[in-house]
Amino acid sequence: MLEVAGLTVPHRLRDVSARFPSGRVTAICGPNGAGKSTLLAALAGLVPGLSGTITLAGAPVGGMLPDERARRIGYLPQSGEVAWNLSVRTLVGLGRLPHRASRAEDAEAVEEALAALGLGPLAERALSTLSGGERARALLARVLATRPHWILADEPLAALDLAHQQALARQLRALASEGRGVVLVVHDLALAMNHADHVVVLHEGRVAAQGRPETALSQQVIEDVWGMSARWLGEPGHRALAL
Repeated sequence: MLEVAGLTVPHRLRDVSARFPSGRVTAICGPNGAGKSTLLAALAGLVPGLSGTITLAGAPVGGMLPDERARRIGYLPQSGEVAWNLSVRTLVGLGRLPHRASRAEDAEAVEEALAALGLGPLAERALSTLSGGERARALLARVLATRPHWILADEPLAALDLAHQQALARQLRALASEGRGVVLVVHDLALAMNHADHVVVLHEGRVAAQGRPETALSQQVIEDVWGMSARWLGEPGHRALAL
């Protein structure tokens, strides 16, 4: 369990308390400026000057050594800047830096991550030659290569076409079914409704709702938080939002 209690970041988050269960996909949703990216970065132990507590399996995240934290928590920011024009394989291999593993184990983890994101045919390509969606998949593969128990990703589905979006959503659910915790910032409420097990909704730096998707993303919550009248159409797992 990854948990925050009374989390406050000046001008961004106010008294946020939420639980993120392992073995589940949790979506963090909310309007622009609600504090979603700040909360995700705080869960990864990357936000200074905060108050409150962030614990992983009861241990303070801030008290972990950097290598230990990097092995346990894989974090993908929204920007995903890369300073050098590396090959996809080399970029994904950077996910192995927190480990002191054998070359064979590192190579196995890299190949596993490339295969999971369908990047085998692109492994030797330079990043500069990739489309935005291909680059987004390569950056997430770097996180997967670490083999962390927790995967925190800021809008990993946003740059993908429909087919890759659905494939990645299925892959993240499969990772959660193995017992890993998956926490995603998601703007598309239909994606959150159909693919998440748990949803945390932020509004103006506070938790407005949390729980099962059908509860946290109810028509009333959407009206209160986003200021729009909406209703859900379709069957569970295949919902669409009509505005």
